[in-house]
Amino acid sequence: MSGRRPTLQHLTLGCSKNRVDTEHILSRIEGLYDILPEEIPAISDICLINTCGFIGDAKEESVEAILEAVERKKRGETGRIVVFGCLSQRYAAEMPELIPEVDAWFGATDYGPLLEYLGASSDHPETMTGRHLTTPRHYAFLKISEGCDRRCSYCAIPFIRGRHRSVPMEELVEEAELLAAKGVRELIVIAQDTTYYGLDLYHRRALAELLQKLSEVEGIEWIRIHYSYPADFPEDVLVQMAENPKVCRYMDIPLQHISDKVLSNMHRNVDGAWTRALIRKMREKVPGVVLRTTMIVGHPGEGAREFRELLDFVSEARFERLGAFRYSEEEGTFGASHFRDSVTPATKERRLDRLMTLQRGISLEFNRSRIGTETRAIVDGYADGMLVCRSEFESPEVDGEIFVNCSGIDDPAALTGKFIDVRITDADEYDLRADIVSI
Repeated sequence: MSGRRPTLQHLTLGCSKNRVDTEHILSRIEGLYDILPEEIPAISDICLINTCGFIGDAKEESVEAILEAVERKKRGETGRIVVFGCLSQRYAAEMPELIPEVDAWFGATDYGPLLEYLGASSDHPETMTGRHLTTPRHYAFLKISEGCDRRCSYCAIPFIRGRHRSVPMEELVEEAELLAAKGVRELIVIAQDTTYYGLDLYHRRALAELLQKLSEVEGIEWIRIHYSYPADFPEDVLVQMAENPKVCRYMDIPLQHISDKVLSNMHRNVDGAWTRALIRKMREKVPGVVLRTTMIVGHPGEGAREFRELLDFVSEARFERLGAFRYSEEEGTFGASHFRDSVTPATKERRLDRLMTLQRGISLEFNRSRIGTETRAIVDGYADGMLVCRSEFESPEVDGEIFVNCSGIDDPAALTGKFIDVRITDADEYDLRADIVSI
């Protein structure tokens, strides 16, 4: 290597939980390698790929990324290819035979062996709190648990990631303090099910207590919650959201469906009445809360009647944010072995389009209702003459943005990571426009 440090290019696919895993690994090796920016392909000695194996589209994207790295290796643009994550965990036996050009494969939680392979210390890989941020420096994801004890019929996560394991509260506070010292002002709390946090360690649901402790970390201004399960939802979390000024009035709660029949087939442990009551309670106890949810179309048991019920529910609930995907039959799941995937791909596609067309109208109505209001916003960046911002009601990477007119500002890029007050002036179904009120 002629005395220079080897270079490492990394790529993270899938959810933000994978991103945290990558950042923990990179923090352990940043003294050994020159770590290249993820978004700019470059000549490197090692290409490290963190894969997703959740559903068909995600698996395909991961395989394509690995094959692209193989082509770069053939052209001499990268050296060793190292793959870890959910795909290599799920298909540990098959992948090395399918893509022999990969130099090393590791599972989703093989942190110790992976660190050893990369030449770093593998001491206590289960307690990694250091982070090499791959997000903008003012926000970060905080993964509060690993695995899942739920047994949703469509989901492969439990046998990929294992049982639910909460991260001890003191480690999360330490990690938050380290992130705040790096300049992080916004924490996005994530897990496969954030509301399950604490049951294994403390024998109680401890998410609300964790939120309070995180809010006491100096420098942290916003905390938002992603991936909450509706069954047995802990209501003290709503108290934190309503009364703690640092906890954003924003909840990501994947509901997946509303039909009793479909929810039963999904093994969601709730029915439509419970779901409707929970949404009403959230809106009553946290005035102005913004709800993000996810729905699945085409699950076994979803006929025309059940899909119409889903459309009616979305029209009634008026979710400010909603994403959806087509049911994907995943080998190893209860659904794959006990149900026939009877909804045709064309029907799934039509239903997805109808649902998202409905949601676009709801999102537009919500965004337009904000015109003329003032809100606090964090500046994510500067592009095309506009500040790119978000309020507490927009989560990074999944929601729309607020584009703020910054004419007259001498150095607008210097505002990145700062909080400003803006007035909403215009809106479409995804994004908003605003003027600066104060800096």
